[in-house]
Amino acid sequence: MKKEFNRKNININYKGKYIKKKSENTTKKLIISTCFLLLIFISCIIYITSYHLKIYKEQFELNNLLNNIQIDETALKNEKKDDDKPQVTERMLKLQELQKTNSDIIGWLEIKGTKINYPVLQYSDNDFYMNHNYKKAFSSSGSIFLDKNYDWSIPSSNLLIYGHNMNNGTMFQNLLKYKDESFYKKHPTIRFTTENEDAEYSIIAVFESRVYYKSEKNVFRYYYFINAKNEDEYNSYVNSAKKASLYDTGKTAKFNSQLITLSTCAYHTKDGRFVVVACKNDTAIK
Repeated sequence: MKKEFNRKNININYKGKYIKKKSENTTKKLIISTCFLLLIFISCIIYITSYHLKIYKEQFELNNLLNNIQIDETALKNEKKDDDKPQVTERMLKLQELQKTNSDIIGWLEIKGTKINYPVLQYSDNDFYMNHNYKKAFSSSGSIFLDKNYDWSIPSSNLLIYGHNMNNGTMFQNLLKYKDESFYKKHPTIRFTTENEDAEYSIIAVFESRVYYKSEKNVFRYYYFINAKNEDEYNSYVNSAKKASLYDTGKTAKFNSQLITLSTCAYHTKDGRFVVVACKNDTAIK
């Protein structure tokens, strides 16, 4: 007995041969799968777009933060000049106003001609501002922050300041441009402002490093140096930084001169770091 065909599930091709139709269930599954994948794709686009918009908004706000702070111009004019005290600048007064929003703000860091132009914060640990902004709100970009061990009552010898190396060029990513000596020659100084002074620092060394294992001996752990116990320890840090430098800046530092060290992640090796060391100039910014 001949087997009967279910004509609902077959087609006849141009050669007259029977071929099976795709079932309705298979078609439905294909449509559902396609819609699901499309939904995931759209969700990813929305997430990525919103993330970058958030980062852009944060960066735009930070770039205009000082400019948007209003100060009493008469207060600046009425500031009495005292040879024993640094001259008060407009940025110092603006920083004092900004500190009213968050007492963790201890300064403002700027390298002209780069995107580095941020408030600097300090907390009781070195973790909080890795993922919080100056408003103490969560932020994947974090903040530029000073090492918790810096003691303002001394003050300490070295302002050790950290920041993320962000792929979008923000925070401390621009530090890596100092690999190129020609970039250094165009941007040889760092400006750091506190409520008490507005100072300029000359870069003395630029080098690549990493976080070393405890078992490793005779290595330069720059991230441990904050306050020199004596002149030998201070000079050892300066000499080690100069020796590790990618090129000779022709600058150095003398004992008791205030240092500033900027550190960010780098990817030339595992747990890599990129470091810029500078020494405060004698002449204050006016």
